[in-house]
Amino acid sequence: MGISRRDLIKVGITAGAALSIPSVPRAQTTLTDARTVHMVKASGLSTFDPVVTTYNITLDHALAIYDTLFSLDSKFMPQPQMVGKWGVSDDKKTYTFELRDGLNWHDGTPVTAADCVASIRRWGQVKPGGKLLMARASDISKKNEKTFTILLKEPLGLLPTLLTQYLYVMREKDADTPPTEAVTTNIGSGPFRFNQALAKPGSSFAYDRNEKYVPRSEPSDGLAGGKIVKVDRVIWDLIGDQQTALAALQVGEIDYVEVPPADFYPVIESDPNLALQVLDASGQVYFLRMNCLQKPFDNVKARQAVLHLVNQQAYLSVISHDTKYSSTVTSFFGDGNPVSNDENTGWYRKGGDPENAKRLLREAGYAGEKVVILQPTDWAEGSNASQVLAAELQKIGVNAELAAMDWGTLATRRTNKGPVNEGGWSIFITSESNSSRGDPIAAESLGASGETSWYGWPNSDEYEALRAKWSDVQTIEERKALARKMQQVAWDLAGTVFLGRVVTPIARRKTLTGLIGMPELVPMWNMEKA
Repeated sequence: MGISRRDLIKVGITAGAALSIPSVPRAQTTLTDARTVHMVKASGLSTFDPVVTTYNITLDHALAIYDTLFSLDSKFMPQPQMVGKWGVSDDKKTYTFELRDGLNWHDGTPVTAADCVASIRRWGQVKPGGKLLMARASDISKKNEKTFTILLKEPLGLLPTLLTQYLYVMREKDADTPPTEAVTTNIGSGPFRFNQALAKPGSSFAYDRNEKYVPRSEPSDGLAGGKIVKVDRVIWDLIGDQQTALAALQVGEIDYVEVPPADFYPVIESDPNLALQVLDASGQVYFLRMNCLQKPFDNVKARQAVLHLVNQQAYLSVISHDTKYSSTVTSFFGDGNPVSNDENTGWYRKGGDPENAKRLLREAGYAGEKVVILQPTDWAEGSNASQVLAAELQKIGVNAELAAMDWGTLATRRTNKGPVNEGGWSIFITSESNSSRGDPIAAESLGASGETSWYGWPNSDEYEALRAKWSDVQTIEERKALARKMQQVAWDLAGTVFLGRVVTPIARRKTLTGLIGMPELVPMWNMEKA
């Protein structure tokens, strides 16, 4: 029997860890190791502004240095965070918010209502929940230094929940920056301070405990409650080589690896000093997006062909390897969310349905147009899945080719709405939090408003009319019924095609405890190191 690549990696890791530990670049610190946590994040931090990007690494950065008006608890209910008191008028159209005591910027100046108003207005130009709020609001204004009001044209019961959707409060002078231009000052009011002196782009970033931060008195609960920092410094080390990262974890040079490769799970589980821990039990949904503006996927039948073609098990085998952490998913609203359902899922077949895909391609009038798949070479899971997709399409006669590039280049190229011969694209693969798909208002990828929607630009007036009703339905049963109608239309539209769901555990040294488990975001408060 031959030795698989996976087995070779395991052998190499074990031997490498035992015989030679590569040196790891570390930010210089005078603090004791017991009060400093070293983390290897899933990607490098290149953008600091959470308004101009949706990158998780940027959202984690923002979660550390900024604070929020409201936060979600472990039951995903909105709880006041910077807000001390709030109320709503009898007609449900006027909300009044008063900031709690003790809120100060890292430069020592007080947080004011004007900062909150400016932050809401900037966020409201970009984020889905913010856009909904701005469309419903007649006025957002400061009442006094600690109080602001939001006046609505019509009631919006989801308002507190909308304010939890990646709305990080910045200083007014920063929030006055156009949302197309990134804020780079990194001065917030949150539980951590960004250590500019120790910042080494491409190597490491450091965050120091904000000793003047005043946490809420409630116990920590999800992203809500008291944000109590129990270490002095957290350093994000950029270690691109996965074997080097694991070796450093084994000897204690680092404390945490955010996305350990599945090939390394047995090595981690066998080490008495290490642990795998699932922080995001909801996991990530992997999916592909087709360019609905250009041939061949401007034709709905061609998109449906890909929907029927995809063999989710094949993709999961190159994304996860470990079936314990992966599953297929057929609901447009993700797996296990309150509004997940089985409406219009007859397209799903174990192993895919290539014959039906061929038929749909013929009906679409496919004439051999080139299909360019953007392949992210620095993201192994996405790169592997792209190769599987190219092979599947070629087998049914599609003129598919891979365009290899790093993720940063891909993120830029996917904004091009033109044809492939003008630098455009046909398909790219990405992932997002499974839990986010349960909220079609917050999740940008759940829109279908044509050229104003998320990359791929699917268009359905019928779907958007249903989606517009989401913020007004009052009960979970009403939402479930609405979700079924939306899913019926969404799978016929076929702008998104799922590749499966994967739960990815983090790897940590057992001396690092207190990590908070929530979808997408990784808070750094509450954790401590023995």
